[in-house]
Amino acid sequence: MAAASAVSVLLVAAERNRWHRLPSLLLPPRTWVWRQRTMKYTTTTGRNITKVLIANRGEIACRVMRTARKLGVQSVAVYSEADRNSMHVDMADEAYSIGPAPSQQSYLSMEKIIQVAKTSAAQAIHPGYGFLSENMEFAELCKQEGIIFIGPPPSAIRDMGIKSTSKSIMAAAGVPVVEGYHGEDQSDQCLKEHAGRIGYPVMIKAVQGGGGKGMRIVRSEQEFQEQLESARREAKKCFNDDAVLIEKFVDTPRHVEVQVFGDHHGNAVYLFERDCSVQRRHQKIIEEAPAPGIKPEVRKKLGEAAVRAAKAVNYVGAGTVEFIMDSKHNFYFMEMNTRLQVEHPVTEMITGTDLVEWQLRIAAGEKIPLSQEEITLQGHAFEARIYAEDPSNNFMPGAGPLVHLSTPRADPSTRIETGVRQGDEVSVHYDPMIAKLVVWAADRQAALTKLRYSLRQYNIVGLHTNIDFLLNLSGHPEFEAGNVHTDFIPQHHKELLLSRKAAAKESLCQAALGLILKEKAMTDAFTLQAHDVAIAVTYNHDGSYSMQIEDKTFQVLGNLYSEEDCTYLKCSVNGVASKAKLIILENTIYLFSKEGSIEIDIPVPKYLSSVSSEGSQGGPLAPMTGTIEKVFVKAGDKVKAGDSLMVMIAMKMEHTIKAPKDGTIKKVFYREGAQANRHTPLVEFEEEESDKRESE
Repeated sequence: MAAASAVSVLLVAAERNRWHRLPSLLLPPRTWVWRQRTMKYTTTTGRNITKVLIANRGEIACRVMRTARKLGVQSVAVYSEADRNSMHVDMADEAYSIGPAPSQQSYLSMEKIIQVAKTSAAQAIHPGYGFLSENMEFAELCKQEGIIFIGPPPSAIRDMGIKSTSKSIMAAAGVPVVEGYHGEDQSDQCLKEHAGRIGYPVMIKAVQGGGGKGMRIVRSEQEFQEQLESARREAKKCFNDDAVLIEKFVDTPRHVEVQVFGDHHGNAVYLFERDCSVQRRHQKIIEEAPAPGIKPEVRKKLGEAAVRAAKAVNYVGAGTVEFIMDSKHNFYFMEMNTRLQVEHPVTEMITGTDLVEWQLRIAAGEKIPLSQEEITLQGHAFEARIYAEDPSNNFMPGAGPLVHLSTPRADPSTRIETGVRQGDEVSVHYDPMIAKLVVWAADRQAALTKLRYSLRQYNIVGLHTNIDFLLNLSGHPEFEAGNVHTDFIPQHHKELLLSRKAAAKESLCQAALGLILKEKAMTDAFTLQAHDVAIAVTYNHDGSYSMQIEDKTFQVLGNLYSEEDCTYLKCSVNGVASKAKLIILENTIYLFSKEGSIEIDIPVPKYLSSVSSEGSQGGPLAPMTGTIEKVFVKAGDKVKAGDSLMVMIAMKMEHTIKAPKDGTIKKVFYREGAQANRHTPLVEFEEEESDKRESE
């Protein structure tokens, strides 16, 4: 036993005379089989993991730390200056500063992270996902320094990270692949010719990386060049490599991926599939396991193909084999993510496993804890990604403080995966994901009901979020029926992105009562103004209020009470009772109830209102703080509405700024490489005379 790792020693002790699989508090309830057994774990390398460095931030760093703590393994955090007061720093046993906010100078600095591992005497590094998780050079550097990289060998990262290489390996292993061009000739003409040969629509993809970065759909020859250049710029920025490949784009495909695990002993298993079809900007927004409508025989074929893929590259640790699936359930290899996925919790929920625990055990040299036959599928799970973004503005990412943050109560079938708390700030420097809401139930419909119930309890004030959008999405009839595909959001755009309706008069009464009770305004009669509607309020001596809105009178009665540090409004409007969480911030009243959220603005005088959103001389404003990557115009240029003016990089995304109208550029305020703050004018713009006359 002396040669076994600390992880192994702890698990041997834990599993004697205990459950067959550890029923973690993170997992859904189920029936567990008692087995009297003694499990023996040996390591051929004598590895020892008593301390692990997490080379990441946010919710995934916190997630890894929770499992490390459960196993008695110490955790080491690294943090940038922007993350000094973050949740993952507070959770860690030790934490080390690694530089300025930009990830290139902190979380992507291999040398700094290796130095922290040495200083802290951490035997292993867990890269999480993103940042250095799929960086072959980093995995190789860990190996050279004698540090365990909790991930696959560098060769597997290399082979699967280069999409052209991975396609060839998969084809040789008998894994179905989609038609495309993965060659070394990267000339514009060559790529364009192959796109024409394959037939439009085609997909341009960055050869390196993933996460939707450097990916563009091209539907015609006319738009090929512009989309190619855009994909190359983004790929260069994200992966420092602008090489691309061309693939046939399958219309309305499903994105189905399989969780696989391999060990150092040549074993590999699959833990069933996840459906990640519903996406915006080629990035997943809601995931579920298992995939809806998949027959057992297709599920088995998917899993076996994924295992063949893993074995073809001698895979070790957690990996995900991604497939595109057509309407007839034919599937084709797309790529392999050589790391733990963001959506791994749904797999944990349906299999009763802790995949981070598996990663640590396998990194310590152990065999996969369960055989393929022992891995069973139970129930259904959903994961909804809660982002700081504005769905009504093309899902524009946002940043800012979480002035109020309250969540549903976590329990064995509800997980809140997050790295932020109330009062924290969503930083402009990193991904805008706030949290992952994960739920489990015995079947898909029950899990979907639980998801919607939990989303209504996820209340955030301080910045735009996609929570209401997720509620619309999860309640859409086609989503309920399991008819999901990657074009789901564009196809149902109107229903999912309903513009905010004027608040119902009953809601205005609720808001008025909440404001009165909060401010203790108890005068006999006065008038409130909300949503440009006058509310004439009269106090009745029985404690109720009469509220006149236009031609209708409402009898309103209620009170405020506190629960778990939140203020709630219990209210009756014309005899109909309701309960809502009440937050009043500056000039806005927020009501959160089982029907969803309502924001009611209290108008301020015009002389106090902010500058017009149209910017300087009708020119565009920076949608958010970011770096000017490319400038296409100069002073004196004439442009047409929709022409590209410049490209901004912000929150790991590329944003093309376009001309709002025909006109002339009078002045460009920023050079390439400059930083522009949110809502600042980017150019001075002079409209054409005809447009001016029309607007007058």
